[in-house]
Amino acid sequence: MADPRIKTLKIKTGVVKRLTKEKLMYIQETDQQQEKVEKLKKAGIDENTLKKQEEVLRESQMMIPDTQRRLKAAFEELKSIVADCEELKEEQDYLNAQKFLAEAEKEMN
Repeated sequence: MADPRIKTLKIKTGVVKRLTKEKLMYIQETDQQQEKVEKLKKAGIDENTLKKQEEVLRESQMMIPDTQRRLKAAFEELKSIVADCEELKEEQDYLNAQKFLAEAEKEMN
């Protein structure tokens, strides 16, 4: 019978992977929205449209710290699980967990 910790590793690895992608997506979205707002300002677009786009920008900016917080919690949880499962180091799911921990660690700033 398969070790139940492998299923936990798969799930928690998926969470870290998803949150890492989500954070990067919000950063990219914020950058794009910032450019859009700057272009609209230069074009002299009407005040209401500009305010709406600035609101969208603020919402994107607010999501980054929230996603960072959730990523940090998921990262620490997966890191703890990996540390407790060292005897599974030959398993592909264990190796994947380590790989995504290393990738997520780059985004932990």
